[in-house]
Amino acid sequence: MQTTSVGIREAKIHLSKLLNLVKQGREVIVTDRGRPVGKITPIGMESLPLPARIKRLEAQGVVEPLSTRARRRLPPPIPLPQDMAQRFLAEDRKDAKR
Repeated sequence: MQTTSVGIREAKIHLSKLLNLVKQGREVIVTDRGRPVGKITPIGMESLPLPARIKRLEAQGVVEPLSTRARRRLPPPIPLPQDMAQRFLAEDRKDAKR
């Protein structure tokens, strides 16, 4: 990650330009008389809500938006004998502890 240092006055004047750098993945260090006092960094993907993360990935071209035709309903759940799902889950948890 590239870093840029700017003074407080310059940061006030050019905040929009600095935020554009941050959107591109750069980090901005804000200084007061040459001493670092703050940092502006991009928000990590994990701290964004899921819809915002998906929109960001679409904007970057990593994923394509789901077309309305592609959306399908899930099939109904497979019926299982009573307590079978709970037994499978309990076995799975035992195996995970090992």
